[in-house]
Amino acid sequence: MTNPIVIKSKINKYKKKIQVSGDKSISIRWVLLSSLANGVSKAKNLLLSEDVIAAINAIKKLGIRVRIFKNECKIYGKGLNGYDYKKNLTINAQNSGTLGRLILGLLINSTKPIKLIGDKSLSKRDFKRISDPLSKFGAKFKLTKNRNLPLKIIGSSKLKPIKYLEKRGSAQCKSAVIFAGMKVNGTTVIRAKKSRNHTELILKHLNLPIQVKNNKYYDEIKIRKVKEIKSINYNIPCDISSSAFFIVLTALSKNSELTIKNVNVNPSRTGIINILKKMGIKINLKNQKNYNGEKIADIEISSSKSIKAINCPTKLNSSAIDEFLVIFLVAAKAKGISHFKNLGELNQKESPRLEWGKIILNKMGIKTITTKNSIKIYGNPNLKIKNKIVIKNYLKDHRVFMTSVIAALSFGGQWKIHDKDSIRTSFPDFLKIIRKINKNEKKKKYFKNSN
Repeated sequence: MTNPIVIKSKINKYKKKIQVSGDKSISIRWVLLSSLANGVSKAKNLLLSEDVIAAINAIKKLGIRVRIFKNECKIYGKGLNGYDYKKNLTINAQNSGTLGRLILGLLINSTKPIKLIGDKSLSKRDFKRISDPLSKFGAKFKLTKNRNLPLKIIGSSKLKPIKYLEKRGSAQCKSAVIFAGMKVNGTTVIRAKKSRNHTELILKHLNLPIQVKNNKYYDEIKIRKVKEIKSINYNIPCDISSSAFFIVLTALSKNSELTIKNVNVNPSRTGIINILKKMGIKINLKNQKNYNGEKIADIEISSSKSIKAINCPTKLNSSAIDEFLVIFLVAAKAKGISHFKNLGELNQKESPRLEWGKIILNKMGIKTITTKNSIKIYGNPNLKIKNKIVIKNYLKDHRVFMTSVIAALSFGGQWKIHDKDSIRTSFPDFLKIIRKINKNEKKKKYFKNSN
């Protein structure tokens, strides 16, 4: 792994206002849907991370023109059946599970073979969970080891609607099936365990033929064939998953306050806020508004002198699935034993994150007990780290890197964290914003490169 950084000092108190990067989930969905629209779609605050750029490069390979300006991106869509590409095309999803799975739904009626590849991390993830339902529409798949990338998809011109039960709480699988259903005559019916609902909201905003019935544990979604998508102009809100690191940093720091502006607080994504409030963290949502079906607000956080342990309700898991690594750091400083259950889905991410949560906490001196899908964390409110800690070999998982940085700045010690380039996949400005939070501290340099 390359480009390690060294952190030797805790962050000092601060009172700041920041704005983080655009929402990655919405950015990728906007790129993919705009490629199917008629005419020019425009987006502001589009996240230009490696994952989103991979999505842009994918639609370019499918014959779609894209122009990126300083503050705006334009996509020149050619309609629902406008993809134009040569036989045996290869699309590289790089590190993005969202792109890799969702684009398969859009290619369901593309009859020329397309090969989908990814980086080392993505190539280890399970794609059978999406090839199984998509094959029921009539597409054909050939996967490596029957579940991995590289894979080959051959779509069909004779597709039929399906009924699909999504039991894992995977928004990626649900969204891929919704995208496929948009291209099929008849009604596709999905019964899906609760998960983030950005796809449903943007389709409703576009007045496309989708119906959603919300039940307590499952959503029932019906999608019919789409005739036309009009151009999509979107001001992408800021990402709560990116905000999570600064929420936790502030909660764990002394005498600090932070406001994060214009954040997407979609209820399917705010599990971290609900969990941390139960643990005694002071978080308020201000200036709330609705934008294209999404809820937007400013998030205000202040330091917490006392943190309570939590027996985390499993109903909050899906709405915090990308934030659990950094939530574990809060549990490390809580008084008592925190218990998180039914988190096997964490090990289906860029790296086995539940295992990495254990590794980081143990290196910090925190006792844990783990199973294949749960973790108990024995909190220590007086935790102070003085030893040297090295974090490496984590399959380019950006959240492992950023969680380690927050741990170093919150608890102290001497940390050497490898592969800072991993943040390019989701949050290239992460270290820049941390420096901004502490820009008045002239005497301390919190990060330095180490070779």
